[in-house]
Amino acid sequence: MGYFRHAKALVGKGARIGEGTRVWAFTNVQAGAVIGRNCNICDGCFIEKGSLLGNDVTLKNGVAVFEGITLEDGVFVGPNAVFVNDRYPRSRKPWTLERTRVGKGASVGANATILCGVTVGEGALVGAGAVVVKDVPPFTVVVGNPARVAGKVGALKDVKRKPRGAAHA
Repeated sequence: MGYFRHAKALVGKGARIGEGTRVWAFTNVQAGAVIGRNCNICDGCFIEKGSLLGNDVTLKNGVAVFEGITLEDGVFVGPNAVFVNDRYPRSRKPWTLERTRVGKGASVGANATILCGVTVGEGALVGAGAVVVKDVPPFTVVVGNPARVAGKVGALKDVKRKPRGAAHA
């Protein structure tokens, strides 16, 4: 096993998990889920069969990634963000799976809701608590309910980060 699995994590046989990934306590990864290399899946996450996580993805606590959801390389998902895969949910079938894609390097803020059938573009930033009901263009910031454009964000290579412990300006 080339990944870390907390003793209290559930990982179904047939789940594919990449080298260097960490799966923390109370997380449930179903058989048929695919998780790339060097991901960090925090406590209490649920990853359903038919979902796809690229490399270097971070899911903070309490995130559920259902069937039909694709998170590309480098995606960050804040705590308790929600992805929907059925536009008209009912307790019983029939239901229609609608796929959702979050592009490379995008970030989804805490408690955001991403409705099904949308694409969050590469490098985009979804603000905390936003409700995304339509596609988000690459390198765009969206906030609110429903989410609306609030600005642009630079390419990831342009982001300057302060070292940990550095004073705020």
